[in-house]
Amino acid sequence: MSHDIKNIMVILSSPSGVGKTTITKKIQQKYPNFKISVSHTTRSPRSNEIDGVDYFFVSHKKFEELIKKNKFYEFAKIFNNYYGTLKKNVDDNIKKNDIIFDIDWQGTKQLSKFKKLKLVKIFLIANNKEELKKRLIKRNQNTKEEINNRYNSFEDDIKHWNDYDYIIINQNLETCFKQIEKIIQNYKKNLIISSQIFQ
Repeated sequence: MSHDIKNIMVILSSPSGVGKTTITKKIQQKYPNFKISVSHTTRSPRSNEIDGVDYFFVSHKKFEELIKKNKFYEFAKIFNNYYGTLKKNVDDNIKKNDIIFDIDWQGTKQLSKFKKLKLVKIFLIANNKEELKKRLIKRNQNTKEEINNRYNSFEDDIKHWNDYDYIIINQNLETCFKQIEKIIQNYKKNLIISSQIFQ
């Protein structure tokens, strides 16, 4: 994979409902050089989601064909649906842009195996499980069964915090965003300095 030495890949992971998708979109809005990695998924689109913008919505059959052809950098089955990052999309974007991934711990483990990728791995957590459940109910995007599934997966999700470079508690969205912004700015700054030293 060839790309600009100053381009980076930022992974944002969290238990469902902690706010990673909101923060991912805020980063892209403020920094146009960041492109969100649009995942493929087999789940049905929500009413406010657009194919090719929020996700590439495909059938189980199509997704499994892509798995067999080794087309994904990472994929996982979550709550009976597949989610995955297509290699071609990443390889095309990283040539000119920074990339931000909104993926879970399973995807992070798989991406981390590709040592040439310059990954900054950030894990977001809520204060506690009860706060998480309040957020899931408040956002009004999931059925009662989905909320319970996501709530019950919290303990398993946070077991993987040590796979990440940074852990941030999202108590306040703006504060959390500024913390992530500072991490990215520092990493980019150090990358530029390193590239100048070795020129």
